[in-house]
Amino acid sequence: MAAKLKKGDKVVVLAGKDKGKEGEISSVSPKTGKAIVDGINIAIRHTRQSQASQGGRIPQAMPIDLSNLALVDSNGKPTRVGFRMDGDQKVRYAKTTGDAI
Repeated sequence: MAAKLKKGDKVVVLAGKDKGKEGEISSVSPKTGKAIVDGINIAIRHTRQSQASQGGRIPQAMPIDLSNLALVDSNGKPTRVGFRMDGDQKVRYAKTTGDAI
């Protein structure tokens, strides 16, 4: 099945500790059905000092399930995503407004 949410999409969290927060998808893993959203689902990771970094307690965005995310449409409301054919191209569209994404 085609991925309905892609890197760079603006999404809102539907469930969990960050419910209602908005962010942009930085990476998607379709195999596991999870995405990493900037500023959402932050966890503290303790890292060892190295030449590249000082180490310590570093906040890091953890993956969140795709079922807990919804795309934000042009009106700022969460929407589901559908697929349709425009000519000979398959495009994603917002189900609330019908606009192509």
